[in-house]
Amino acid sequence: MAPPATPSVAGSARFTHVALPCHDLDATIAWYEHHTPLRAFHRRVDVDAEVAWLAGGIGLAEAPDPDGPENPVGIVVVQSFADREAGVPIPVLAPFAHLGFDVDDPAEVDAIAERGRADGCLHWEPTDHPPPVGYLCALVDPDGNVVEFSHGQSLDADA
Repeated sequence: MAPPATPSVAGSARFTHVALPCHDLDATIAWYEHHTPLRAFHRRVDVDAEVAWLAGGIGLAEAPDPDGPENPVGIVVVQSFADREAGVPIPVLAPFAHLGFDVDDPAEVDAIAERGRADGCLHWEPTDHPPPVGYLCALVDPDGNVVEFSHGQSLDADA
């Protein structure tokens, strides 16, 4: 049995990103910019890797988008030079672990699935699940990471 929950000492902590390795940074950025609302807003070369930060709704300039989310969450993709040379996909979020995006309309789930099917990256066909899961499909990025798109899924405790 798990110990009783206690208040976190990290009261001001906000979830900001997930970091994923990739074997082809350019292909990964292109895939996320084509299939999701995420856009690369920072890119750099470190001693042993190339790094890109992607997020949606935060503005691509120095100033945040005033209409964007209050606490945006993004992904950091890192291509080590060794991984680039190996050229082998690095699936971390698979076969079930995944990134999840919420969309406003079930028709968007269908459109995303159709685009994924056309691009050869559809992982889960659109399917309706009972609450709190909702209607969803999933695609796979160039490394085989699963990316879910859902409608009717909520993190609201009252939903």
